[in-house]
Amino acid sequence: MCADTPDYKETLNLPETDFPMRAGLPNREPAWLERWAEMGIYDRLREKTGREPFTLHDGPPYANGHLHIGHALNKILKDMVVRSQQMMGKDARYIPGWDCHGLPIEWKIEEKYRKKGRDKDAVDVVEFRKECREFAEGWIDIQREEFKRLGVTGNWDEPYLTMDFHAERVIAEEFQKFLMNGTLYQGSKPVMWSPIEQTALAEAEVEYHDKESFTIWVKFRVNETKDERLDDAYVVIWTTTPWTIPSNKAVVYGADFDYGLYEVTGTPEECWAQVGDRYILADKLAGDVLSRARLDETMYRRLGDVDPSAINGLKHPLHGVDGANGEWDDIRDFRAADFVTDEEGTGFVHCAPSHGMEEYELYRDLGMLAQVITYNVLDDGSFRTDLPFFGGKYILSRKGGEGDANKTIIDKLAEVGGLLTRGKIKHSYPHSWRSKAPVIYRNTPQWFAAIDKPVGDGQDQFGKTIRERALTEIDNVKWTPQTGRNRLYSMMDARPDWVLSRQRAWGVPLTCFVKKGAMPTDEDFLLRNKAVNARILEAFEAEGADAWYKPGAKERFLGNDVAAGEYEQVFDILDVWFDSGSTHAFVLRDREDGSEDGIADLYLEGTDQHRGWFHSSLLQSCGTNGRAPYRGVLTHGFTLDEKGIKMSKSLGNTIVPDEVVKQYGADILRLWVSQTDYTADQRIGPEILKGVADSYRRLRNTFRFLLGNLCEAAVEVAPADMPELERWVLHRLAELDARVRSGYAAYDFQGVFRAVFDFATTDLSAFYFDIRKDVLYCDGDTPERRAALAVLELVLARLNTWLAPILTFTMEEVWLERKGGEGSVHLQDIPQTPSDWLDAELAAKWAAIRRARRVVTAALEVQRRDKVIGASLEAAPVVHVEDADVLAALKTVTFDDICITSAISLTSDPAPSEAFRLPEVEGIGVVFEMADGEKCQRCWKILPDVGTHSHAGTCGRCNAALG
Repeated sequence: MCADTPDYKETLNLPETDFPMRAGLPNREPAWLERWAEMGIYDRLREKTGREPFTLHDGPPYANGHLHIGHALNKILKDMVVRSQQMMGKDARYIPGWDCHGLPIEWKIEEKYRKKGRDKDAVDVVEFRKECREFAEGWIDIQREEFKRLGVTGNWDEPYLTMDFHAERVIAEEFQKFLMNGTLYQGSKPVMWSPIEQTALAEAEVEYHDKESFTIWVKFRVNETKDERLDDAYVVIWTTTPWTIPSNKAVVYGADFDYGLYEVTGTPEECWAQVGDRYILADKLAGDVLSRARLDETMYRRLGDVDPSAINGLKHPLHGVDGANGEWDDIRDFRAADFVTDEEGTGFVHCAPSHGMEEYELYRDLGMLAQVITYNVLDDGSFRTDLPFFGGKYILSRKGGEGDANKTIIDKLAEVGGLLTRGKIKHSYPHSWRSKAPVIYRNTPQWFAAIDKPVGDGQDQFGKTIRERALTEIDNVKWTPQTGRNRLYSMMDARPDWVLSRQRAWGVPLTCFVKKGAMPTDEDFLLRNKAVNARILEAFEAEGADAWYKPGAKERFLGNDVAAGEYEQVFDILDVWFDSGSTHAFVLRDREDGSEDGIADLYLEGTDQHRGWFHSSLLQSCGTNGRAPYRGVLTHGFTLDEKGIKMSKSLGNTIVPDEVVKQYGADILRLWVSQTDYTADQRIGPEILKGVADSYRRLRNTFRFLLGNLCEAAVEVAPADMPELERWVLHRLAELDARVRSGYAAYDFQGVFRAVFDFATTDLSAFYFDIRKDVLYCDGDTPERRAALAVLELVLARLNTWLAPILTFTMEEVWLERKGGEGSVHLQDIPQTPSDWLDAELAAKWAAIRRARRVVTAALEVQRRDKVIGASLEAAPVVHVEDADVLAALKTVTFDDICITSAISLTSDPAPSEAFRLPEVEGIGVVFEMADGEKCQRCWKILPDVGTHSHAGTCGRCNAALG
C-alpha cells in the first residue's frame, strides 16, 4: 500500500458479536439453568392452549446412587423427544419420577445396621421403613440436581414418587383389582431366589455372569425291570448343581433317544468305576461320559440296546445308607419327558421339582406335586437342620461365595459309591443384579398373577386372559426400533405366571387377607370384600402403606364386616416391578398434567426393559385396563467404552456424566447423544468426546459468523427479489425443514443432527458464507447485500430452533445474543417454512454450478500449494465446459464471485491437454491465468479499474460503497 493510500479496514462491514469462539460451557451453563428456573419455562409452555398433547412417561430411575452414563443417555434422549415435540407445536409434558421401594434401598439400610452391630429384626418395621424413606428422599434430591444439570426440562418441582402416599394407595388399589378379578393366587413353585437377600427375584432383577460350578455324574441303581440285563445296572445323570441331589425325586429320559447298556471291563488307577459295573447311557453321549470317568475304549463294551420304559423306578444313591434315617428310601420316579436333550450330559435328567421349573411343570401336569415337592432349602440357602448328613450346610457363603453344601454332598456321594466322576465347569449363571451373588431356584409359597386364567373384569373385548390381551396390544404399539416388538412378544408368549410377592419390608404390601385353615385352592381362601378394600385405600391415602404395619391394622381394616380372628394378614410386599408397572395409573391417569386418556404417547428406556418396565407395565395394565399403557415404545442400547467393552469400576473405564460436564459442559454430552445410533450399543471415551467437541466448535463457528454479520437491524427481502444463490439457500432450508420435522417425529436425532450439521458446515460455511463474505463485508447498501442479510436471518432462525432440543444451552446463548437478552429459544416453535421456497429446477442448476466450482477451486489449490499464488483472488482462470447447458448456467451467474477469483473466463472450446481436471467431474477443464490489474486496497480483488476512481486504490464497487 502506498503511503498516501488510506487504510480502508474501518470502512468494511466486518462482523461484530459478543458471541465468543470459546464457549466456556462448564462455567456458563449453570447461569442459564438459573434463568430458566426464574422464568418458569416449563410452566409457561403449559400455558400455550389449543395444542395437541404429547406425553412421554418417565421410567423411574432408582433412588440410589449418583448418575452413571446410561442415566445421562436415557434422560437426554427423553429431553430431546420432549423439546422437539414441543417445538413442533405440541403440548409436550414430562413428569420425572423415581422408583423408591424395594431391596436396593432396604439392603443399604441393612448394611448400615450390620456395621453398627444392630439386628434388623429387632427394629420396629415402621421405624425401619422410615429410614428407607429418608434414604430415598436424600438420593432423589441429589439425582434431581444431576439430571437438571444436563439441561433436562420437566416438572421437577412435582415429580412422581412411588413412595408418595397417593402412589402407595394406587399401587394397592391396582393390586386389589387382581385380587377381585380372580387372577391372584398363592402357589408354591420354584422361583429365582436370592439366599443372600432372602427374597424371590423377578427375571428383570437377574443378570447373567460366568460362574465356575461343580459338576458331577451320579449313579441311580435300577429298582425293578422287565429286562434281566438291567438288574443292578445304573442310570447315570449329570448335574452342575450338586446341592439339588438331596431333593431329587425322579429321573427322566428322552422317548426318542437311543440308549445302550455299557459294561466296565477294566479300570485305571484312581477311578470310581469298577469292573463289572453296568451303566445305561444315551449312545450319542456314552463315549464322552466314560472318557470323563477315565475309561478308554478298551475298558468298556456295549452289551446292547436299552428300552428305558422297561425300568420301573430307581433308587437314590443315598438309598438305605446308614444314618440317612430313610430320608431317601422312596423309589424315584422314572419316565419320559420332552425337555431332555442329547446335546450334553448323559441323556437323562435328574429331577428336583422344588428347584427346577421344567420338572415342576411336568409333575404339576401329572398331578403328582404332593409326592415330589421338598422343602429342604431354607430362606438363607441352608439345608433344614434335620436333613441327614447335610443339615445346616450352606449353598452359598454369607458373602455370596461357594458354601459348604456342594462339597459335603459330593464327598458323601463318593463315600457311598454314588459317583461315577466329577469336575468343574464355567458357564453363564444367574446372579442378583443388586448383591451380585448367585441365585438359586427354590420352591417357596409365593403370590402370583395368573396370566392364562380368564380375567373376570368384564373387559373381554380386549381378550380373555392377561397374556392374550398383552400379545394383542403389542401389535397396537409403535416400536422404535421395530425389533423391540419381536423381543417383547417372544418374552410375553413364553413367560410363566407373574410372581408378585417379595419377602421384604420396604414397599407396598399385598393388601389382602387369607382365611385361617383354608387351602390356597379353596374358594374362600382369599377375602374379597369391597368395604375392607375401601378402608385400606383410605388409610393409605392419608398415612401411606405404613398403615398396614401399625398395631391393630388387621382389626381396623376388617372392621365389623369380617371376624378378625378368622383371617390372617399377608405381610409379603409387592414386587417393585408391580410398583413401576402401576405408575401409569397414578401419573398418566390421576394427575392433571398426565395424559387425557391415561395412555402415554411414549415409553423410552434401555433394551433391558423389555423384560423390565415395558414388560411389567404391559402386564399390569392389561390385567386392570385390558390394554397397553403406551402407544409407542423407544429403546436404546447400552453404553460401552471406546473399545466396545462394558464399563466397570474395576476396569477403570467408566465415564461419569458429572466429570464430562465439568470438563466440557452438558451440551457436549448432549451432542454425543445426538451423534450416536442409540438403537445399538454406543461407545464413549476421551477420544470420542474430543471428536464431539471438535464438531461443536465447527458448529459454533457457523453461528458466530451468522451473529457477527447480523449485528445490524434485520432486513426483509422477498424471495422473488433475491439472487439465485440466496434462493438456493431458501430451497435448502425448505428441504431441511421437512427433514428435521420428519426426523424429530421418528425420534431420529442422529439423522436430524447429521443433516443440520452438514448443511451448516458444508452448504453454509464452506460454500455460501465463503462466497458471500465479499458482498457482506465490502458492499454498500446493495440489493445483493440486503438479500444476503435477509437470508442469514432466516437461516439463523431455523438453525437456532432446529438445534435447540439438542444443544439446549448453546442455542439459548445464540437466541439471547440475537435478541438482546430477551425471551428464550425454548419458548419458541420451529418457524414454518414456506413450501414455495422449494425449487427443484434451481437446485439442479446449482448442483451443476457447484460441481464446476469444485474443479476451479481444486485447480487453484494446486497453484497455491506450488506458491504461484497466495490467494485465489490473484487468479483469473479460463474454464472450458463441454456441456452447453452447464456452460449456459454458469454464464447466468457471477461465476468469478462463486469461485472467489478476481475474474473468470468461460468457454466451450475444448480444454487443452495441460488443463486441470477432476476425474469425478467430467467435461470441465481449468487453465490457470493470473488476474490482470491492480489490487483493490479495500476488497483485495485484482481488477483493471483499480486506481481510476475518486477513492485511491479502490475498484468501482468499493468506490461506490465509500460514497
